[in-house]
Amino acid sequence: MGYKVVIVGAGGSGREALDVLRDAREHGADLDFLGFVDDGAPDTARLARVGAACLGPVSRLADLPGEVRYCVGIGDGATRRRVDEYATRIGRRAISLIHPAATVGRDVRLGDGAVLWPGAHVTTNVTTGRHVHVSRNSTVGHDAVIGDYVTIMPLVSVSGAVVLGDEVTMGTGATIIQGRTVGRGSVVGAGAAVVRDIPAGVVAVGVPAVARRAVTPAPRHPGPAADAPAAHP
Repeated sequence: MGYKVVIVGAGGSGREALDVLRDAREHGADLDFLGFVDDGAPDTARLARVGAACLGPVSRLADLPGEVRYCVGIGDGATRRRVDEYATRIGRRAISLIHPAATVGRDVRLGDGAVLWPGAHVTTNVTTGRHVHVSRNSTVGHDAVIGDYVTIMPLVSVSGAVVLGDEVTMGTGATIIQGRTVGRGSVVGAGAAVVRDIPAGVVAVGVPAVARRAVTPAPRHPGPAADAPAAHP
């Protein structure tokens, strides 16, 4: 059974998710990309260069045939959550996109809407929540528990038995040693090394990583649907 897919968000993350979808299709996945939806102002020239188009605002999801699945191609976890909540309320089902150059071990439970970029490695006995992004050449070790809407940027190393709370962002090149926890909504900066638990809602940077300030929520932009937040970039 094939799937027709719409990607929410036509910025850089969304276009990268499209590459994941197309490469998976070339390797046998029965996926048919219909287009992007985005409440912002996508770069139509860039979309044209990759053979894609924006179908309209996020509220367009409500008008598409019932069998159409969605994937959220947005880097910010809190925004992915709002889009997912809206899409779920209108009866949409999410789809995961796994690049053929990613690896997934045994007894791994990926939540709906996960995106695994090329070179992503999820080892064994790992559980992830909804709409988790694991970017290029990042690893998630054994027995890790990854919450909903977590963003793992490129070249991140998540060791075994780590717990990442909902909406955590691990910046490019960050590492976290075995058995440590990062609390909900926290951001671990690029190149940081987490050797102690990080509380919720903070930005942690450095080697070793230390909480420096509270997280500043990403701005919300008005869209044509009250419950459909802006998806760009």
